[in-house]
Amino acid sequence: MNDDARPAPEPQDIPPHSGAADEPARQDPSRRSVLWTTAGVAGAGLGLGALGGGTASAAEATAVSTAEAVAAAPARQGRTMAGVRFEGRSTVRVGIVGLGNRGGSMIDLFLAVPGVQVKAVCDPVRDKAEKAAAKVTAAGQPAPAVYAKGEDDYENLCKRGDIDFVYVATPWELHFPMAKAAMLNGKHVGVECPIAMRLEELWQLVDLSERTRRHCMQLENCCYGKNEMRVLRMAHAGLFGDLLHGAGAYNHDLRGLMFDPDYYEGPWRRLWHTRLRGDLYPNHGFGPVANYMDVNRGDRAVSITSIGTPALGLAEYRKEHMPPGDPSWKESYIGADRTISLVQTAKGRVIRLEHDVSTPHPYSRINSLGGTRGVFEDYPERIYLEPDNTDDQWADFSKYAEWDHWLWKEHANPPGGHGGMDYMMVFRLMQCMRLGLVPDFDVYDAATWTAPVPLSHLSIKAKGAPLPIPDFTRGEWKKARSGVDSEKPAE
Repeated sequence: MNDDARPAPEPQDIPPHSGAADEPARQDPSRRSVLWTTAGVAGAGLGLGALGGGTASAAEATAVSTAEAVAAAPARQGRTMAGVRFEGRSTVRVGIVGLGNRGGSMIDLFLAVPGVQVKAVCDPVRDKAEKAAAKVTAAGQPAPAVYAKGEDDYENLCKRGDIDFVYVATPWELHFPMAKAAMLNGKHVGVECPIAMRLEELWQLVDLSERTRRHCMQLENCCYGKNEMRVLRMAHAGLFGDLLHGAGAYNHDLRGLMFDPDYYEGPWRRLWHTRLRGDLYPNHGFGPVANYMDVNRGDRAVSITSIGTPALGLAEYRKEHMPPGDPSWKESYIGADRTISLVQTAKGRVIRLEHDVSTPHPYSRINSLGGTRGVFEDYPERIYLEPDNTDDQWADFSKYAEWDHWLWKEHANPPGGHGGMDYMMVFRLMQCMRLGLVPDFDVYDAATWTAPVPLSHLSIKAKGAPLPIPDFTRGEWKKARSGVDSEKPAE
């Protein structure tokens, strides 16, 4: 999705939890103008401008009191979406919004899944939209409608009567208004991560999903990796004993890509490092560990405390690689190079989250789980479980292949990126829609996995103060229910 990252004044948000949140008459700010200045986003949507000054104790008190106010669950305006089935259908009709690096590759996976038809594609860069449309016809499907008339043309795609599901792969600041538009027009929606950038936006998506009875889901969540699904099934079978701790991360050196004018359409991703100090991308690490621990399905994330290093990596890279006069020299980076967060659950478990895209580091999502009978750690994969292991030496994880999820037994060599997990995610989601099943993950998972974005920023500004994580389920987390550890359905 194209984005030229022109700065603009802070948007005037619709008050969170108000009934006006989904009234078509209320207009969102220009989609591309929602690229806030550092000052405008200082409170991450929480009205925390006071945190910029004063003593550390005053900042901490302000952070805690404000986060507690936002964490308090507002009155439910609809009915819970937990356990709500899709409407069954023979063909899932899809509209795709955003056709850059991510969307342009994910369309191949939608086209590879049986029973899916791509009906419309959207991107303000017409060439990208037309290339995507050509992929659809090359796959033997009818030519899709193309929406490329400006930044807001996605709204026309969402109004179509022949689309069941909208897939959004655009710059982060556009995710919320696009998910909102999809649901207001009666469409289920799947959004790349993060699903929104503000806590009040997360609450609005929860409320809107419940009122419209449309599912709103966090895609690209890394929950469908082979290792992740094997560990999930082993954890649920009790092989790790009582679960105690886990860890997940997005440690990925993106310096070269963020300064590459041809990789991202504009500097939108790099500019978020001038606005927020915390974990900008928690979903990859948080989602799998949350599944292991049945977060929102018997346990819940209740608090987060975050700390961060100085922000040095991007400026140092710029100094070494960018010529004088490059627009990036006007940027001041505040995002911590390494952010570390500790999430506590209602059952007392601890989840460690890390984020680092600004320093040299081999790719790692950590993906660790520990309990009273042993531990698994990824990157590289290794395991130690009693009574199988008693010599204090890591064991071969491949010996536990019998615990592979049925999806990986059925699709041994899936196409697509991220080791095949993207295809697994799309296949399973489309299967649930076709068969009228409950989705493996829902709006409550999306909101929970994304909440560390604004909360980690806020906690770092408050010197690591622990902050409450909202119960987006409004108490439904106490009920056990199905998730990604699914049973194979009868087709």
